[in-house]
Amino acid sequence: MLVIKSIDRLGRNYSQVIEEWNRITNIIGADILVLDMPILDTRTKADNLVGKFISDIVLQILSFVAENERENNKVRQAEGIKIARAKGVRFGRPSFVYSDEFLSVANDYLCKRIKLKTALQLLNIKQDNFFYHIYKIKKNKSILQ
Repeated sequence: MLVIKSIDRLGRNYSQVIEEWNRITNIIGADILVLDMPILDTRTKADNLVGKFISDIVLQILSFVAENERENNKVRQAEGIKIARAKGVRFGRPSFVYSDEFLSVANDYLCKRIKLKTALQLLNIKQDNFFYHIYKIKKNKSILQ
């Protein structure tokens, strides 16, 4: 028995939903209960041909509606992003600004004036984090200048 909140949880588009529904009910032989649409309950409709027919029609319609809504959401999202960018909104995490202290310690470490343990203690960060930023600094050598 598979219990799902809504039919669109079975796939990203119409054909995926239909294919997954058929795989679960026919190949695996499990029942499905869709909480948002109680008519899509294969437990009560298995022996009733009319009930199965109605469930299949509702499934087809809801799968189509779910895919249509997903496509509309993508279009609206793209429009919103385009408008925001036109207004100067920047997306993503802000750029990390290295402090003078970090750059000084990193430079000392890279020039082998201090050991790793000392650098980590001075900056009070973990080794993985330190090496991540050292790698970024090496890639962008202008940071150290």
